Amino acid sequence: MQVQRIVLNSRPGRDGAPVPENFCLEEITLAPDLKDGEVLVRTLYLSVDPYMRCRMNEDTGTDYLTPWQLSECVDGGGVGVVEASRCSTCSVGDVVTSFNWPWQTHAVMTGSGLQKVDPKLVDGRLSYFLGAVGITGLTALLGVREKGHINKEAKQTMVVSGAAGACGSLAGQIGRLDGCERVVGICGSDEKCKALVEDLAFSASINYRRGDVPAQLKESCPDGVDVYFDNVGGAISDAVIEQMNHGGHVILCGQISQYNKDVPYPPPLSERTQEVLRSKGITRERFMVLSFMSKAEAAIWELSQWIKSAQIKASAPIASFHLCYFASYPQVLETMVSGLENMGVAFCSMMKGGNIGKQIVKISE
Repeated sequence: MQVQRIVLNSRPGRDGAPVPENFCLEEITLAPDLKDGEVLVRTLYLSVDPYMRCRMNEDTGTDYLTPWQLSECVDGGGVGVVEASRCSTCSVGDVVTSFNWPWQTHAVMTGSGLQKVDPKLVDGRLSYFLGAVGITGLTALLGVREKGHINKEAKQTMVVSGAAGACGSLAGQIGRLDGCERVVGICGSDEKCKALVEDLAFSASINYRRGDVPAQLKESCPDGVDVYFDNVGGAISDAVIEQMNHGGHVILCGQISQYNKDVPYPPPLSERTQEVLRSKGITRERFMVLSFMSKAEAAIWELSQWIKSAQIKASAPIASFHLCYFASYPQVLETMVSGLENMGVAFCSMMKGGNIGKQIVKISE
């Protein structure tokens, strides 16, 4: 079988910014015979995510991520269907997902490394298993629940940075559903700000590219900040932490503003920000969703019910990326690119904020 795949062609240059040319499309031949325990899968959807930028380096800076190797197939979150099987736990027609899905049109994988999923959980919208009803949704929900310490009686204010991204857009909605009186999102365009408020029911939004971020925070959060879901790090996070209340909680989910820099993860904080954390007794703990997978099944069910009932939306529309299209599903919209050949373009666009919500690449029907 002739299949297409994406390999890492080169690592980012001196400025650290990835470009589509870092990836290369090539054709290979898959052997037709499966070994015991193996399955042949057809790829339906692939995910591109900010953490992948770390995997483009020779050293990811973390102990739980392995670097992608030059001239070898790239991998990440994927969902597909089993077309042939010599594995007792996987049957032809099963829909399966994995965190380590190769960026290929078809692939031979070990059945034990795949997770079967029930299409009924998403009413057949299988791409959601990579987003709102997958690892992204789990990260948002469990991050808020395990590290946010929301108290429905306290009339708290939550701020979310990277609020128009896959995880941030869900985290803000979950914070509202869990009892925050006010949820404020920070993002990078007026269009995204409008979508957060009008489509995702955030209380207010801040465009960090326009105006004074600290001043906008004071206006949007008149009673200070109690919970901060941090996806970006850097100067934006410094500004939010400066205005946090005593006993507040920082959910350290991501640091996308720092991923193109040669710094450890999490990146070091300024002395001023460290002093604010100490003096106000603010907790700031690194959150890793893989440490809470014992709670995943119940969380996935809850996310599924929220999506089906339209209590949360998986994303909101944006028109700036010409390869994207948006399909509706009860009041839900999704940013999507078609074609394996566009994986590099989709990844680089996502890293620059060219999407709202989850960025997905559709590989086949």
